[in-house]
Amino acid sequence: MLAMITVLNPPKGIELQTTTLHGADVDRCVLWRCSGDSIEKIMEVDRHVGAAMSGITADAQTLIDHARVEATNHWFSYNEPVRVQALTQSICDLALSFGEGSDENSHKQKMSRPFGVALLLAGVDEAGPQLFFSEPSGTYWPVKAHAIGSGSEGALNNLKDGYTDELTLQEAETLAIGALKQHMEEKLTSINVELAIVTHEKGFHVCTAEELEVVIGRL
Repeated sequence: MLAMITVLNPPKGIELQTTTLHGADVDRCVLWRCSGDSIEKIMEVDRHVGAAMSGITADAQTLIDHARVEATNHWFSYNEPVRVQALTQSICDLALSFGEGSDENSHKQKMSRPFGVALLLAGVDEAGPQLFFSEPSGTYWPVKAHAIGSGSEGALNNLKDGYTDELTLQEAETLAIGALKQHMEEKLTSINVELAIVTHEKGFHVCTAEELEVVIGRL
């Protein structure tokens, strides 16, 4: 089994960490975040895709809404789910369009500034579990283990030390949560942690508190 692990930390001053796991042989992805606020940081893009954000929430919502429209249009045009990479490319194309539009021959509304948000898109499509990281600059790439933002270096080191291609999904969850726990100031509980899973069978699913307790109990 291949487990792809990504820890996403926001800029300094925001208490949030997000971890994404992929289990290749079971076609599932896991989005994991810890936050003391009520702002939604993990969002469903389509039935088979979820996203985690770090940065300006309003910018993230704009990009996610754009991706949702792209996913819907693709379904109506081709009667199939859009690929995760195609959604990521669509988001990055919008980010790269900063400074364009608002002329006589353009129907685009010119943006006053670049988007100030990094996104992590995880999902399952015909190519299997997919995980992509997009920067505010509009560039993106696939990742297995990665960390960004304040305090991410330590978390990434933990992941690199414990990561192997042979990890089971439970082992990958434990590794990710362990890295998360080591870099949290408060105690990790089912109250300050959110877990979302994307599977081929059930799509995007946010775990209940009871399901979270089972995962946390493995530590």
